[in-house]
Amino acid sequence: MKAQLLISVVDDDQSVRESLPDLLHELGFAARTFSSAEEFLGSDAAAHSSCLILDVAMPAMSGPELLRELRRRNLKSPVLFITAHRDEAERSRMIQDGASECLFKPFSDTDLSEALNKALSGK
Repeated sequence: MKAQLLISVVDDDQSVRESLPDLLHELGFAARTFSSAEEFLGSDAAAHSSCLILDVAMPAMSGPELLRELRRRNLKSPVLFITAHRDEAERSRMIQDGASECLFKPFSDTDLSEALNKALSGK
C-alpha cells in the first residue's frame, strides 16, 4: 500500500533533494522533489501528494508560507517540516499552525519513518 503513496519534498538544498528520495524509497514510498515552493506550486504534485516534506527556510517563499498557501487553496495533505535551525519555540509554532511534525536536520531514518506514519495516519 505504501508504494502507491507519493511524498513530495520541497527543499532548496540539492543534497537533501538527492538523498531524501532514496530514503523514502527504502521506506516504501514514491517521491518527487522540488527546489522551491514556486516550482512545487507550478506542478501537479500538490493534488497527488499523500504527504509533503517542506524545508522551513527557503528563498522567496518559506515552508510555513507554502503551508499557508496550500491551506488557502484548500489542499489538506499532511506536512512535515525539516529545518537546520534547532528552535523548539519555532517547532511548536509550526505544529500549532498545522504541521504534523518538525524534524531537526540531521534526523534519523527512524525519526522520519515515525513522523511519516504519524502524519499519514492522521494522528
